[in-house]
Amino acid sequence: MNIQLDDLSSKQVLALLQEHLDDMQATSPPESKHALDLDGLKHPSVKFWCLWDSTTLAGFAAYKQLDNKHAELKSMRTSANYKNQGIATRLLTHIISDAKANGYTRISLETGSMAYFKPARALYQKHGFEYCSPFSDYAEDPNSKFMTLSL
Repeated sequence: MNIQLDDLSSKQVLALLQEHLDDMQATSPPESKHALDLDGLKHPSVKFWCLWDSTTLAGFAAYKQLDNKHAELKSMRTSANYKNQGIATRLLTHIISDAKANGYTRISLETGSMAYFKPARALYQKHGFEYCSPFSDYAEDPNSKFMTLSL
């Protein structure tokens, strides 16, 4: 398996992204949905990574530059056939390493407060993320949890 930067053009990536966006639509109220769509993920401030198992997409993750020292973790997703195989951990540790290598001193995230997002919150806590106040353009929202990690 290998992790590589991606341009979001392959059918596998687009299909998994659509699955991700559909799930976010189904689990979060519109005013609390912060997942980036295709255009958002193609923005120059975003680095989008895919984990490939030969020619099969196992998952993706992205981060967005907020400023020269602060990045935001965005849009993590594991393909259904790769759930519970450490894909999210591999992607998260890769993102953290890349952010450090690029001079960021903090990486933050917004995730849902609902039960659906509990495994994601546990993963982030396992890797040292702590709950924090809203950052960047976010505001307090009962449907959101905010977390940050000093790098």
